[in-house]
Amino acid sequence: MDGYSELTLAAQMLPPPPGSFIDREELIQHVGEFGISQGYVVTIKQSKKDKVVILGCDRGGVYRNRRKPVDEASGERARKRKAGSRLTNCPFELVGKKDDGLWVLSIKNGSHNHEALKDITEHPSARRFTEKEVLLIKEMTEAGLKPRQILKRLRQSNPELLSTPKHVYNVKAKLRQGNLTVKRFKSLRPPEGNSNSSTTTEPSWRRRYPPRVPNLIGGRFVDSQSPTSIDVINPATQQVVSQVPLTTNEEFRAAVFAAKRAFSSWRITPVTTRQRIMFKLQELIRRDIDKIAQNITTEQGKTLKDAFSDVLRGLEVVEHACGMATLQMGEFVSNVSNGIDSYSIREPIGICAGICPFNFPAMVPLWMFPIAVTCGNTFILKPSEKDPGPCMILAELAMEAGLPNGVLNIVHGTYDIVNAICDDEDIKAVSFVGPDTAGSYIHARASANGKRVQSNIGAKNHAIIMPDACMGATLDALVAAGFGAAGQRCTALSTVVFVGGSKSWEAKLVERAKALKVNAGTEPDADLGPVISKQAKERICRLIQLGIESGARPVLDGRQIVVPKYELGNFIGPTILCDVTDNMECYKEEIIGPVLLCMQADSLEEAISIVNRNKYGNGASIFTSSGAAARKFQTAIEAGQVGINVPVPAPLPFFSFTGSKASFAGDLNFYGKAGLHFYTQIKTVTQQWRDFRSSDEVSPTLPPNDCPSSDSVSAALQSRDFQSNGVSLALPSRDFQSSDDASLALQLKDFQSNGGDSLAFQSNDFPNSEGMSPRMPTSDGSQWTQIA
Repeated sequence: MDGYSELTLAAQMLPPPPGSFIDREELIQHVGEFGISQGYVVTIKQSKKDKVVILGCDRGGVYRNRRKPVDEASGERARKRKAGSRLTNCPFELVGKKDDGLWVLSIKNGSHNHEALKDITEHPSARRFTEKEVLLIKEMTEAGLKPRQILKRLRQSNPELLSTPKHVYNVKAKLRQGNLTVKRFKSLRPPEGNSNSSTTTEPSWRRRYPPRVPNLIGGRFVDSQSPTSIDVINPATQQVVSQVPLTTNEEFRAAVFAAKRAFSSWRITPVTTRQRIMFKLQELIRRDIDKIAQNITTEQGKTLKDAFSDVLRGLEVVEHACGMATLQMGEFVSNVSNGIDSYSIREPIGICAGICPFNFPAMVPLWMFPIAVTCGNTFILKPSEKDPGPCMILAELAMEAGLPNGVLNIVHGTYDIVNAICDDEDIKAVSFVGPDTAGSYIHARASANGKRVQSNIGAKNHAIIMPDACMGATLDALVAAGFGAAGQRCTALSTVVFVGGSKSWEAKLVERAKALKVNAGTEPDADLGPVISKQAKERICRLIQLGIESGARPVLDGRQIVVPKYELGNFIGPTILCDVTDNMECYKEEIIGPVLLCMQADSLEEAISIVNRNKYGNGASIFTSSGAAARKFQTAIEAGQVGINVPVPAPLPFFSFTGSKASFAGDLNFYGKAGLHFYTQIKTVTQQWRDFRSSDEVSPTLPPNDCPSSDSVSAALQSRDFQSNGVSLALPSRDFQSSDDASLALQLKDFQSNGGDSLAFQSNDFPNSEGMSPRMPTSDGSQWTQIA
């Protein structure tokens, strides 16, 4: 990986990300396609088919030296080299070695000694024929057609074909001599259409079992070289779904390089073009929503219904990003001063990064990168190591929608990769959603390195139930918001405060909670799926037990539930603890599970006080039939998102997700206007366009009221005093006025130049405090004159 340390932006050509491949052909294809995307063409320099292949660039800075030396004494003229002669000896070099059954790619030298191809059509490889075209050439040659006729017919099916009759002659000659077979003829031009790939061209990370999740670097999904990986486990069955590698530092740097390189062109891409990609992305997400939801259920455990909601809530943000041209509009004020306009514009900030939680593996990534990239930024995304699959599917769809290489990159890992994101100086902003311990750490570390940070962290959402609330609707809302997605969401309703007591509510609340079916998320009748891991289950059970030991009354305990056919699953049934107080550990900590805590208050004021004393401020709701009570709650409650007869007050994307207090760290929230402002920086422009006339009589003038000073001094340039070949410039005495009524004049009669011009300071214009004024006559220099 030493090549990355030598890489500079001037070269504008990245080496391909390293990785492991099933066979030699896949490695060569990976390197070749990546090289073309970067503006260079890779060739095979050396090869031992079953052991090693050395790849290099076919351009460089040293000519082939095939000419005979010229004897100057003989007078022999040197043959002039053709302008199209190829260059060789570019230092770029990659090595692929077979190791333990896999081909491992490494970078020996990642630098080039030539400029990148601005257009790949400049390279001869673009003129090569595809295998299908070679077959047609062979058939048409046997039919007696001439090269120009063959080329004409080929262009009917492929108008963009760049080959010339000379190339047809070469193919015919090689076919005739037996030096070219269709089987081994390969073109560097990308194949047309969406042909189904065979298993030989399928990437290695898809062919492994369990599959190993790849990195996405510079537009390529590549297997990591890291020897360490984490198992992604189905929480309902404990089966290993896939493996997540711990991205190496070199691969992370490669992702940053790719994002940095892509930013220079992506930031100036018209916003309408970026919007079109978002329109296409939302179309593709709708097309593949079943696939994404199924993957969420397999890796995260939530029911298919909750998985669909996960995708749909994220999709709303993509749809919001489709209107970025309007959202990103600046402000304009015309004629703020004479002939001067001022306006503000919003510009992208650079490379942004997102660190995602396990509980919403599709929605949270869609909170982040669609807004960021549509604003003109590039993005590095780190999915949760517990369920990375939905992120990878979304990335594939983004590439299919037309997102350019390097605009979106994906890396994997835990602490090390998070620290790398926080510390990298090229990353300008970090978005995070997750537990408060990690969120506070990321906010502190990234902010210390000068980055913008938005961090949605812990939550303890409360609902106040007034005695006049509609019982049926309120109970349905409490059960859905408290136990939906197994309580594993930051908007889960975890605490209920009953004004006037909870006794009359408990029996019906328990009845509705017991009616929920706990099962694997793939089962059609499931209402509640498993929690994410065994460790999460143990933590939830521990907090329930601590609550009971502290005096909480369990009216429903779901810790011992067993699900038929899924006995190994991480299942916890709905649990309700009553008589909870604010000094209990189960109340102080965010449980992140299907546990509902019930508290009591004598009045609305006491209930509001209980909610406000809690350190978190993500959301709070009230259920009541009284408008006065609702209005009082809305005004007095200290939470960022307020619901009135709404259990989960998460706003739609045209508003922002406005958690507050200890539930949010940063200055600007997710999506909405705040999200747009987070991913952009404002620039204010002040411009002046005047009619500066150029003629023999030049008169640039600054009016007295345009340049005021603290002493009310004003300036003017007039044309009648300084004569030079018909052009004059003057500072008349009436225009430079001080607070002491002193003025300055330049007149023609005192200083005569060879051209008849003159310059003078008159003595009666600048008196000093002693009555002296300076005079500079033309004959004998300066003198001081006493003023009477």
